[in-house]
Amino acid sequence: MNSEHPELMPDHPDIQAKVNGPFICLGLTFENDAARRSHFTEELRSRLQDPEFHKIEGFPIGSDEDILNLSDPPYYTACPNPWIADFIAEWETNKPASEVDAQHRYHREPFAVDVSEGKTHAIYKAHSYHTKVPHLAIVPSILHYTEPGDIVLDGFNGSGMTGVAAQWCGSPPPEYRRELEQKWQAEGMAAPKWGVRHCVLNDLSPAATFIAANYNLPFDVRAFSTAAKKLLNEVENELGWMYETLHTDGKTKGRIEYTVWSEVFNCPTCTEEVVFLDEALDDKSKKVADEFPCPHCTSILTKRNLKRHFETSPDKKLSDTWTHVTFRPVVISYKIGRKRYEKLPDEQDMEIIKKIQDRPFPVEIPSNRFPIEEMYHGSRIAPKGFTHIHHFFLPRAAQALGALWQKAKANADVRIRHMLMFAIDQCIWGFSVQNRFRAVTYSHANNYMTGVYYVPSSISETSPWYVLDGKIERLSKVFQSHYAQSASVITGTGSTAKLQLTDGSIDYIFTDPPFGENIFYADLNFLVESWYGVISNASAEAIVDKVKKKGLSEYQELMRRCFAEYYRVLKPGRWITIVFHNSHNAIWNVIQEALGSVGFVIADVRTMDKQQGSYRQVTSRHATKQDMVITAYKANGGLEDRFKLIAGTEEGVWEFVRTHLNNLPLFVINKAGQSEVIAERKEYLLYDRMVAFHVQRGVTFPLTSSEFYQGLSQRFSERDGMYFLLTQAAEYDKKRMKVAGVEQLNLFVSDEESARQWLREQLRPKPQTFQELHPQFLKEIGGWNKNETALELSTLLEQSFLCYDGKGEVPSQIHSYLSTNWSELRNLPKDSPSLVIKARDRWYVPDPNKAGDLEKLREKALLKEFEEYKETKKKLKVFRLEAVRAGFKKAWQERDYAVIVAVADKIPNNVLEEDPKLLMWYDQAVTRMGGE
Repeated sequence: MNSEHPELMPDHPDIQAKVNGPFICLGLTFENDAARRSHFTEELRSRLQDPEFHKIEGFPIGSDEDILNLSDPPYYTACPNPWIADFIAEWETNKPASEVDAQHRYHREPFAVDVSEGKTHAIYKAHSYHTKVPHLAIVPSILHYTEPGDIVLDGFNGSGMTGVAAQWCGSPPPEYRRELEQKWQAEGMAAPKWGVRHCVLNDLSPAATFIAANYNLPFDVRAFSTAAKKLLNEVENELGWMYETLHTDGKTKGRIEYTVWSEVFNCPTCTEEVVFLDEALDDKSKKVADEFPCPHCTSILTKRNLKRHFETSPDKKLSDTWTHVTFRPVVISYKIGRKRYEKLPDEQDMEIIKKIQDRPFPVEIPSNRFPIEEMYHGSRIAPKGFTHIHHFFLPRAAQALGALWQKAKANADVRIRHMLMFAIDQCIWGFSVQNRFRAVTYSHANNYMTGVYYVPSSISETSPWYVLDGKIERLSKVFQSHYAQSASVITGTGSTAKLQLTDGSIDYIFTDPPFGENIFYADLNFLVESWYGVISNASAEAIVDKVKKKGLSEYQELMRRCFAEYYRVLKPGRWITIVFHNSHNAIWNVIQEALGSVGFVIADVRTMDKQQGSYRQVTSRHATKQDMVITAYKANGGLEDRFKLIAGTEEGVWEFVRTHLNNLPLFVINKAGQSEVIAERKEYLLYDRMVAFHVQRGVTFPLTSSEFYQGLSQRFSERDGMYFLLTQAAEYDKKRMKVAGVEQLNLFVSDEESARQWLREQLRPKPQTFQELHPQFLKEIGGWNKNETALELSTLLEQSFLCYDGKGEVPSQIHSYLSTNWSELRNLPKDSPSLVIKARDRWYVPDPNKAGDLEKLREKALLKEFEEYKETKKKLKVFRLEAVRAGFKKAWQERDYAVIVAVADKIPNNVLEEDPKLLMWYDQAVTRMGGE
């Protein structure tokens, strides 16, 4: 992967031997790589003739020939890859005996170490995609959870960074390797085991899998560089005249870098034409004015009051007419030698443009109609007249892009052909009318608005050389130092809900799934995929999209099915890491619920801090608009088998807790040198995980929360408000002595549940009076949920905590705090008058025995309120959420699922969707009622 390892260079003789010499693939020996490709292409062709093969969920839309042309079987197929299981079987067979033996001793804690994102790395930037996790953010996780030779899966591969990371583990740059080893050593972690991990990539999008495959398959870099330069030279020889312009001296020819086109409007007052940039752009400030005068009638114009000017022109691709908004060239930027100039288009420039417009439209430009009726962004482009792919390219850009694409696809070497397409396809958006002109920018290439179809009022039409000269050079340099091993990464195209994998065949999953309605992948990929002739099957896309009639429930079901496949193919006792770009609580809760419903147990939830380049623990379910990192595990077969025998018993509860504690982070140090409180080790989250584990397996849990807390304190060691196994506690104590202190949880108070947790965190270390707590409490409740009944502090305290009234001995919780912080109160008996005076009226967290009595009284009050909700005929606008949770829990225990569904219908949808506990009870009730 770097020049210090010449034997790993893509154009090193050893690699060339794989291309030109005997080649072994899936146990078959071929004369060379071309023979391998020919053999498996014919096998794929044969499979494509089977109608059942096309029925696999997520099968892309396209002809067999287009699928074959895009594929490089068996390593990459632009359809479901039928050889993935064969590769996995071969990889497992070839694992060293020591690694096979290590499988039986496998144990990992969640990875909770700061990582560098590396978004500026050249590999990351080699190809753009709508969203992707940098490979440098994935490498540490793969190293942590796997051994060399293990198999990693990413079913939503995007641009294939998980595959790049898996290979990077095998031959990292020495400097990176040294830095990571030093970092892990400083944090007390075992040294990473370097070595290539195998990787299976899958995505619904042919555009995504094509990018991923080309990132991860080897090719002759020098041959690519030569072919790319030759291609550009040929295009220049044929079409260079289109990009010539006369200098202002009227003699010297310049080479156009980009031409600025402005939309033409009509003045609402005089109806005369207004060329937008001519009037709105300030030449000195290079800014577009909000207001400007009409050049004809001096009326004050704004973008809002201007009327679009439409024109009708021949549509040569459709042999019809085309009505669209009007654009005119207003500025030409060109170079003579090394010097750059700008000019207004002159008569000769306009003649060249007219000459280009008269040419036949290139056959290579697709003429697919956008599925506007099913596109979220269809309403942005259709009103301007852009309804088909070819509408997105001005005549000169269409001629250039068509020639580039035609010559790239004509290359006889499949890998070079694909890499040429890899280089050119990322220019498709930038060559289109979506490329915005921005006067103040270092580059005018690829300035389109990401994540949306949008035709701006000012367009920058770039030349092929302006965009690709530097790109080709950068790609050659990047891939010269990035070695890809063909047998290490296998890629297929299809739905993650139907993977072509056997049960329990994957060692680790790292995945970045679609997140609700933030990115409309299938829509956005339609433009590029139309050039391939192979298009995403959007019906299988996991997304919230009102236009496609996919709501939150449809998204949840699709994600549940995808996670069910992940659960099926993952080995027992192994881990899944999910990077989730969260923006809505409802979507966030759906992801967690979908994970749990198929059997995964969440062990850690963190945010990825982009500015800090680190993972930070999430302590609130309201942590929105952040990149979340969820770590979950598939319980090993031993736990599942034991649990089936003791399900519904107390022992079943503690069997789960013991296993879960063993799978939680033990000790996490923040950047300030403090240890973090690990939220998953808090009693209330342990209780929630235990309940979820039972509910999702249809088992009644035998303990109330107070009984659970009491049993927890009796069976496990408590440190800093967290619970550990006995051996873990000893290790925690050793590490705790070496840090400055403990960083406390930063809880966001928004409802009764979070208010109780906040009070528990305040009172556990420091019993306080009402007067001391009240000012702090008022500061915390500013974001109280509007649907949640607001409770007084006194009510919260009375229902969950105890207050010392000055009678009898001072409770040990208060005594411990006072004797620690006041020297004069040390070594006094618990009934000492001076101690009693200081302790009187302080609220404190009761011990588990007394907490049980309080909890019973509180639950009785909550269930009484829930009965009122059951009887009311009205929709519930403001209510006590804890009462609904308590009622749902009781109804589920009694298998009264109809009550859960009935009350759920009375509360606002957003409340149900944004509360993970209610959502769990509701989904389970609906499932057990047969989906009614």
